[in-house]
Amino acid sequence: MIDDKALVVFSGGQDSTTCLFWAKREFREVYALSYRYGQKHQNEVDLARKIAEKADVPFEVMDIPLIGHLGRNSLTDTSIVMDQEVPERGLPNTFVPGRNMFFMSIAAVYARERGIRHLVTGVSQTDYSGYPDCRDAFVKSLNVTLNLAMDYQFVLHTPLMWIDKAQTWELADQLGVLDLVRNETLTCYNGIQGDGCGHCPSCKLRNDGLHKYLALKATREKLA
Repeated sequence: MIDDKALVVFSGGQDSTTCLFWAKREFREVYALSYRYGQKHQNEVDLARKIAEKADVPFEVMDIPLIGHLGRNSLTDTSIVMDQEVPERGLPNTFVPGRNMFFMSIAAVYARERGIRHLVTGVSQTDYSGYPDCRDAFVKSLNVTLNLAMDYQFVLHTPLMWIDKAQTWELADQLGVLDLVRNETLTCYNGIQGDGCGHCPSCKLRNDGLHKYLALKATREKLA
């Protein structure tokens, strides 16, 4: 266990919830920070609060609607029909420009004021839907930038960076929260809790990973 404090950027989705419980295993004190940024399904914040309460983790929400107004995307603009597949060229319209950069920068200021050096985020380059701000190079670059900008030694942790969704489900299971993650988180772009709508890009990725992991787990149990 690292004898220190950590702040988790926490949306209440599969990835950030898994990271929240990972952080509880790894750090002495854990805090959770969520955002309202103009997303269509702001009930994710209410779910995040409930999960943080179950995890006995202090939770706070910040309103940053600026992010939702800066660029056009289908997660904040109801007039845009969501991409159902990742396009062959360009970014999917579910990409919110600058979101992770803003999230982590705000989290860093919040953390610095509270003497927290460790920041945890659930981004992954393995299953990243083409989002450039989920890549390892971006996180490493931002880590350096934040340290220089605030003259403070932050450490950005990305426990899911090099694992796929099936392995993320496996990690949740190892942490003892697979059922919680499956039933109480919100990952669906259409705002449906748990297994979601089943057909948006986020649900497809999440559910494919779950089925793959459960099949692998069943095979392991048979062979044990």
